[in-house]
Formats: sequence, structure tokens, C-alpha cells
Amino acid sequence: MPQHSFELNGRPVTVDAPDDMPLLWVLRDLLAVTGPKYGCGVGVCRSCTSHLDGAEIQPCVVPVKDCAGRRVTTIEGLACGDRLHPVQQAWLDCDVAQCGFCQPGQIMAAVALLNRTPRPTDTDIDKIENVCRCGTYPRVRNAIKRAAGRG
Repeated sequence: MPQHSFELNGRPVTVDAPDDMPLLWVLRDLLAVTGPKYGCGVGVCRSCTSHLDGAEIQPCVVPVKDCAGRRVTTIEGLACGDRLHPVQQAWLDCDVAQCGFCQPGQIMAAVALLNRTPRPTDTDIDKIENVCRCGTYPRVRNAIKRAAGRG
């Protein structure tokens, strides 16, 4: 079985996995990282959203071989010790979550947006395609604006 080495949430990891195994299954089944959720398996619902070298990805469609020598960040890697990432704090302050299933992916998408566009407009925020079955989109928008210093 091939070995794959990459950085996960700031720590080096090596896993034995087939080259074409989706990163999501490597994270959840082999590395016990459960923040990224399985929703659709085809990159549409985006509940698994994570970052690869700082860019937003859907690990359900990214093969582990594409991560060799790169940085993978999941929701577990956002906080700095006991200090939440500003987007995580905004999520709490704005009471975004209802069921919570999509929230790790929503937060990771929001962080990626703010990294690209520090002062996003409503149009920028509308481009986030993560699905929230509970419909907390107005609270998501408010939290993103708050994290950007506008809310």
C-alpha cells in the first residue's frame, strides 16, 4: 500500500492508503479527524470543506495522492490553542448553528473567502455554495460580516 505524507493541522502525518482514496476518508477513517462531514461525496454540498495549502477544497473529491507534501487544514486546525479563529468566534456570537452538521464546512468556506477578500460584499458572500439544511444563511452572512469587522 502506498504511503502518503502531508501536514495536517500543523503536524506531519503519514498514512498507508490507496492513491485514489478520497482525502475525506483518510481524514475520518485513518486519522480520526471528524470535523469535515460526509454529505454528498461529489463535492456539491460542501459539508466536508477544508483547506489545502490555504485554498478551499472538498476532500470528498480530492485523492490523497494530491496532498503529498502539502498542508491540509480542517476545522480542528483553525483555533490557536484556546483562542478561537475570528470566524469561529463570530459563529458563536451570531448564534449561527442549528443542527451544526454543515458548520465546519461553512466556517472553512468563510475563512477561505475572508483570506481572498478581507472585506466581502453580499455578492461575495453569496458565492459560498455550502448547503445548510436548516437555512441559517442570514446568520452565516452576519457572522462573516462580523468576522470581517463589519458586523
